[in-house]
Amino acid sequence: MRLVAIGIVAGVFSAFFGVGGGVIAVPLLVLVAGLPERAATATSLGAIAITATAGVVVFSFRGEVEPWYAALVGIPAAFGAIGGTTLQQRIHTSTLTYGFAALLVAIGVWLLAT
Repeated sequence: MRLVAIGIVAGVFSAFFGVGGGVIAVPLLVLVAGLPERAATATSLGAIAITATAGVVVFSFRGEVEPWYAALVGIPAAFGAIGGTTLQQRIHTSTLTYGFAALLVAIGVWLLAT
């Protein structure tokens, strides 16, 4: 039940604020579901793949997908994900946790400053 609630919260925040589901899902998976940082990240990415697929299908039926732009962003992002995953496996878990928290704080400060 906790995982369903995390999914709903991540989906609502993603749609409401336009933030990636992982920004919400990863902390909740760690804090509420008790998953380790790496497992939470991987689980979030799996969930985002399902959500993204559903979104692409719906938007495709409406003729709103720009395949060229999607490829131009998606292909390099896939390579970035492979590189990021490789790097993440070499970094200590506490460093990941503090780094992620610092990123969220920095984004929050930046948003408040603009």
